[in-house]
Amino acid sequence: QVIKKANELDAASVAMTFEPQPQEYFSPDKAPARLMRLRDKIEALIGLGLDQVVCMQFNSKLRNLTAEQFVRSLLVDGLGVKQLIVGDDFRFGCDRSGNFEMLVEMGRVLDFNVQDTQTIEVDGERVSSTLIRSLLEQADFDRVRKLLGRNFAIKGRVFYGQQLGRELGFPTANMQLNRYRAPLSGVYAVLVEIEGLNGKFQGAANVGLRPTVGDLFKPILEVHLLDFDEDIYGRRINVEFLYKVRDEHKFTTVDNLVAYIRQDVSKIKQWFAATNPSTT
Repeated sequence: QVIKKANELDAASVAMTFEPQPQEYFSPDKAPARLMRLRDKIEALIGLGLDQVVCMQFNSKLRNLTAEQFVRSLLVDGLGVKQLIVGDDFRFGCDRSGNFEMLVEMGRVLDFNVQDTQTIEVDGERVSSTLIRSLLEQADFDRVRKLLGRNFAIKGRVFYGQQLGRELGFPTANMQLNRYRAPLSGVYAVLVEIEGLNGKFQGAANVGLRPTVGDLFKPILEVHLLDFDEDIYGRRINVEFLYKVRDEHKFTTVDNLVAYIRQDVSKIKQWFAATNPSTT
């Protein structure tokens, strides 16, 4: 919608987003998990053909703008908006008085048009981040793939950890999720793309807090690549989630943990052998 209208108006096509998300600013512990990090979102939007992505820092100054100030200072004076496409449930302004109807009325006064985003449905269901998060919690990756048009994935850079996995006999590529909350947790069969290498590599992944060793307050993603022995520290990886093996558990001993990891890896190898997902 945005690109089509921009071409008609001979204007730039722009997406506006906020960082952090408003819910993360007001209630970081209760905000829903993100499906994409900011970097991934920007890459995806630009990849769809938009000219620009404007990321507004959501801070005290922004939150204290009235709805009218938001429209005049950001949309009109800042961006020179000619056509605004927004969800009809969008609320804004410090008093939350800004809504779709107000945008339409201010557009008449300030010379811009407003239209709502088209609802996209798949198999009769509205595509939404809420629905996708729910399906990820249920590990329904087939339906997630239908709604996203691709496998759900988490991207990031491999960091140098405590080498605990290597000590246990299962070296892992670790990715810090920082304040990004993953919308899933547990042990999974995954396909991994690695910066600088061709193809996709099979792996066993754990998303969680490593409760057995008890050293984390924020979740991390750990990936054990099957039949792989290269140093990939510092490289960016893309981890696609295909199948859930089990929830994350706290084990009474490290030996029990190792036994379960060995069992997990065996199950994942069997799953890959039976399903043979594409690695190209």
